[in-house]
Amino acid sequence: MKKISPARIAAFEILRRVKTEKAFSSVLLPAFEENLLPPDRRLCHQLTLGVLRNLIYLDRVIEKFTKKRISKFDPEVLIALRLGLFQLLFLERIPAYSAINESVNLVHRAKKKSATGLVNAVLRRVSKEGTLIFDYSDEVERISVETSHPRWLLENWAGQFGFEKAAEIARANNRTPETVFRLTARFYRRSEKERREIWNELEKRELKRSEYLDDCFIISGVDENLRKLAESGDVYFQEEGSQMVGKAVGLMAGQNFLDVCAAPGSKTTFLAKELERSGRRGPNGENRMTKTGSEAKGFGTIVAGDLYLKRAGFLRENCRKQGAENVRVLVYDAEENLPFADQSFDVVLVDAPCSGTGTIGQNPEIRYFLKKEDFPELSGKQLKILLNASKLVKRGGRLIYSTCSLEKAENEEVAGKFLSLADGFQKSLKGMPDEFITQDGFARTDPDRDRMDGFFIAGFEKN
Repeated sequence: MKKISPARIAAFEILRRVKTEKAFSSVLLPAFEENLLPPDRRLCHQLTLGVLRNLIYLDRVIEKFTKKRISKFDPEVLIALRLGLFQLLFLERIPAYSAINESVNLVHRAKKKSATGLVNAVLRRVSKEGTLIFDYSDEVERISVETSHPRWLLENWAGQFGFEKAAEIARANNRTPETVFRLTARFYRRSEKERREIWNELEKRELKRSEYLDDCFIISGVDENLRKLAESGDVYFQEEGSQMVGKAVGLMAGQNFLDVCAAPGSKTTFLAKELERSGRRGPNGENRMTKTGSEAKGFGTIVAGDLYLKRAGFLRENCRKQGAENVRVLVYDAEENLPFADQSFDVVLVDAPCSGTGTIGQNPEIRYFLKKEDFPELSGKQLKILLNASKLVKRGGRLIYSTCSLEKAENEEVAGKFLSLADGFQKSLKGMPDEFITQDGFARTDPDRDRMDGFFIAGFEKN
């Protein structure tokens, strides 16, 4: 077997599974990168996400030089071509011979030897000719190819936000996002000496503090020491828009709280961190801290649940790792009657299952998995979950609805239908900076304007 770099083998296998199994790169990358050395880890990450962010453009190049439709290629051959083209067209530091030879070797490795001549010829020709010019039928097709977003999705956004905004969202989705992390409840449980040692380690980097969130930091990349702090549970990688949802919840000690669709636990553990950081002060300012977080008196009940046992297990482990050990984790179907008495909770969060179009910058393959029909189907589920969850809110309590979707069908329309169907609720969104508040009294974070994932947040109070 001819030698191939571990980074390219890992990227090839991840892209193969994304294509053939509709697996998610965000799940596969950590698993494959775990056994790679740091330089290979970085290259694997760059290759995988780079190909996914430029898939439609790369496929247009392949079709131009082979005169064959993409559907006619074996998956392994197509992936090897995409990897080689991405390196040739987008990565200046990689020698052309390396990109070509290793792509050919990947085809050998996949036992598709009959295609090696084709892969070699296409890549060598592209290497010589360089930049390509395509003919487009209209401006929508141009943006679709240049940003690798399906035409129907761009047209959908154009119908909601206007064409220029849709194009800006697509361009923003292809920027390499900065790494965002926050401190955890475990960090705040440590002794003052231990916290200082961790903070001294963090300060060795060029950190940028979030403009909107405490304990939230932005950095250009992940080194081994930061990775170790994540493994120990002292820091947690969570995108800034996602943390804004936790900020909107604004949980206080002594309140009973339910995170209805909680896995993997990002918002639950964010709130556990907030309570630990604030010293567990109650509504009247009283300090409710005891020796350990799990013994804190008057802390209230925190419950987090999910539909699947496996996801609930991951949620439980995430809570344990971050020091949020007082969270009770349950398995239930939120579309059915939830297993709690009515008016059991002061605050309920429905971070609903959604299309994820606001997170395409982090998860580029989402754009290729979605269909137009998904939006109405999802909005029906979201409304059903929200109505079920509303029964559990006490009088004077709050209900927070959020998605990581850009779609009005999943956001404003669901919130509007909820208000028309649920008795005794009115809009009440607290803790969000004014620049995120919409004319409708909801909140949105914006991929192109805010350089965050696109989240929608609605707040309701029960009379």
